[in-house]
Amino acid sequence: MAAIGIVGDYAPGNPTHTATDEALARVAPFEWVPTPEVDEARLSRYGGLLIAPGSPYRRMEGALRAIRFAQERGVPLVGT
Repeated sequence: MAAIGIVGDYAPGNPTHTATDEALARVAPFEWVPTPEVDEARLSRYGGLLIAPGSPYRRMEGALRAIRFAQERGVPLVGT
C-alpha cells in the first residue's frame, strides 16, 4: 500500500493533527510533509495527498504547490 503524504506543519498540541494521526494509523502508512519542504521529489513518493486540517501553514506556497502537483498528475487529493 502506498503511503499518504499529509501536507501541513504538524503541531503535537493541535487536536486536529493528533486526530488525523489516529485516524490514518488505522488505514495506511503516512508521513507529514512540512510546507517548507514540499517539492516534486518528495511528493512523488506518495500514493495520495491530504492537505492537513487545522493548520496555519508556515508556507502557503507549499500547500498550493502540493495541490497543483496532485491536480496535474492525477494523484488522489483530499483538502479539508
